[in-house]
Amino acid sequence: MNEPPIQVLLVDDDEEDFLITRDLFREIEGGHYQLDWVSDYGSALRAITARKHDVCLIDYRLGVHTGLELLREAQQAGCNAPMILLTGQGDRVVDMEAMRAGAADFMVKGQINAQFLERAIRYAIERKRAEKEIEKLAAFARLNPNPVLEFAADGSLAYSNEAAETLARSVGQARSLDIVPPDVRAIIAECLGTGQNRLQVQVVFDRRTFAWSFFPVQTRKVVHCYAIEITDRLNLLHAQKMEAVGQLAAGVAHDFNNILTIIQGHASLLQRDVSPNTAAAKSAREVCVAAERAGNLIRQLLMFSRKQVIQLRVLDVHQVIDDLAQMLQRTLGEHVVLQVAHMTGHLPVYADRGMLEQMLMNLAVNARDAMLHGGQLTILAEQVRVSPMAAQQNPEARPGDFVRLSVSDTGHGIAPEVLPRIFEPFYTTKEVGKGTGLGLASAYGIVKQHNGWIEVQSQLGSGTTFAIFLPLSAAPPDPVASKSALPPSQNNSERLLVVEDEPALRELVVEILQLHGYDVLSAESGLRALEVWEQHKDRIDLLVTDMVMPGGIMGRELASRLQRESPELKVIYTSGYSPGMAGRDLALLESGNFLPKPYPPTRLLQLVRECLDGKRGGTAALPRPKAVEQLVLAH
Repeated sequence: MNEPPIQVLLVDDDEEDFLITRDLFREIEGGHYQLDWVSDYGSALRAITARKHDVCLIDYRLGVHTGLELLREAQQAGCNAPMILLTGQGDRVVDMEAMRAGAADFMVKGQINAQFLERAIRYAIERKRAEKEIEKLAAFARLNPNPVLEFAADGSLAYSNEAAETLARSVGQARSLDIVPPDVRAIIAECLGTGQNRLQVQVVFDRRTFAWSFFPVQTRKVVHCYAIEITDRLNLLHAQKMEAVGQLAAGVAHDFNNILTIIQGHASLLQRDVSPNTAAAKSAREVCVAAERAGNLIRQLLMFSRKQVIQLRVLDVHQVIDDLAQMLQRTLGEHVVLQVAHMTGHLPVYADRGMLEQMLMNLAVNARDAMLHGGQLTILAEQVRVSPMAAQQNPEARPGDFVRLSVSDTGHGIAPEVLPRIFEPFYTTKEVGKGTGLGLASAYGIVKQHNGWIEVQSQLGSGTTFAIFLPLSAAPPDPVASKSALPPSQNNSERLLVVEDEPALRELVVEILQLHGYDVLSAESGLRALEVWEQHKDRIDLLVTDMVMPGGIMGRELASRLQRESPELKVIYTSGYSPGMAGRDLALLESGNFLPKPYPPTRLLQLVRECLDGKRGGTAALPRPKAVEQLVLAH
């Protein structure tokens, strides 16, 4: 297809000059031009503002007007076509004034030939086209809602759009240069040196993550860079990752927690049968501690996907720290000194003891790894009142009375660029195999689940302090039972029915209960439990049943059937599954008769006694959920 002719407008009040110009166009080889001629100022202005022409040739003298006047008025009217000023003789002053008025070029009439004319027109059109592209690019950068920056070859900032400046202010920075990656000069040098783009360089400000991408422009020796916020995208990826972790943990939780319950139970039996101060007693205690820590690992993983039950009670933070101090010191090693500072009185908080201990253990391990050559870890718990003014300094804080638990180390500190990311799951600065990246993340999650917050202060070379704020409880701390050693045997006379499909665990539970005087019957499934019930239903006082069992009858259906015949029957439910997989709901959890695995024998005995003494309800069986039926089929 032939290209359309180039539309040229000649503005000249001399017809002879028009004829000369027309002949010059005819001499251009291969030229394809359409020449229009107007001779007066008014007609010229109308023709120019009609915007039909690709280029305008304007004579300097137009009667009482000048070509400069026409140039200026055409520019004001929004004419975008390139305009070339024609003069009778070269005048540098006029030529410079023409360029300032917006002329694309100027030519002396007596010096024009066909080749010169063709080249001047072509250059003027191409220059105008290039200017439009530059304006387009400039508008793109200027109006872009995302930050756009340009860097010179030496790494200095050459351009920054308004979006970049706005973003800088929104994250508390004074300049757009303050929100780019700290090694931006090295990135610029790399891009220009290799000619390769550098994509998705992440920077974190105030819990917001931005990805910078750098593109070298070799012809100009500059680098353009653009930023987008990826906080929501990362949050989605994090949620998906945590869901996968939670599903994995939930899948192994049942069998793993059964095993841990067996380990804890037999270790407690060993402690009962040996002298307290012997090596065997010490070993049994260590086994109990190790089993409890293993259980906490599963709880820690389940916590990320909200699949872990929080077992809340009023605790004295001082007591929790004292009970954990010996284990903490063993974890820290001989090169780190543990200093526990006590304030007077109780510090009650409504919390899950296992989670609180796990949080302290994670912070201690993090501190130990920051003190490779030794140091001191200080734990201080105190009551504080957070004022409204102080609460404004932290978006997660709120005014009120709190227990502040400070964990301070004398380690190497945390680098400023790392500090915003320390609570991200799986983020770690340690070598491969030296850390999971879950420690601080789980500590943060535990604090958030307890309606608290964490503040961090760190200085390179001086150490780090984690300050945990937990709401102060108005109620006094609950009494704490021993977590491992069995209490002395008692002359209990009630009859219990234990239903558990894991043989080793069933035998252990029966033995523990029998040691404390209970008359115990057992069954390995719901069907077998119904048979036992038919033979002894008039004499069974309490049912202890696993939630998920083979054979088609789950724990809750079993309890429902038995309580229809004996409404006064007490029930304790146990499970090694996570809440979602076991089909538990809030009503069951709030009844207080749910015993999650792994559990120490002391907790089992305590709950059994409370149910039999009427301190726990346990007489209302909840309807069987479909989720449990589906789980059994899949299992």
